[in-house]
Amino acid sequence: MSARPRHVSGAGFSLIELLVVLVILGLIAGLVVPNIIGRTEAAKFKAAKAAIVSLSSAVDGYYLDVGSPPDNLDDLISQPGNAPNWRGPYAKQSLITDPWGNPYEYRFPGEHGEYDIISYGADRSPGGDGKNTDINSWE
Repeated sequence: MSARPRHVSGAGFSLIELLVVLVILGLIAGLVVPNIIGRTEAAKFKAAKAAIVSLSSAVDGYYLDVGSPPDNLDDLISQPGNAPNWRGPYAKQSLITDPWGNPYEYRFPGEHGEYDIISYGADRSPGGDGKNTDINSWE
């Protein structure tokens, strides 16, 4: 009995195999990408809500130390000239900007409380739905 010689074929994939893999990757991307994009906006909304809660606590801490609320959110980061009892910083610089890169609006006196803190969402204007929903300190 003679042994058959083994033939080593060229390594690699055929064009059909490559096309099948590309189609599968395209299907996976088509299913996953929309879910990731939707969750990114939801995460930004939750981050803005959490930041407003933190900013409210920082404003309250400033108020306890100084005796009056800050004139603006920058007063939470660096000491203003009219605050001798300032014991800050009460917040980080990154906290006074919402997840869409816009500064939070701070109103003192507020329309809904002693002060109001607002993010207008992705569209930077009052009102809106979805990613453009306003986020505030009184709701």
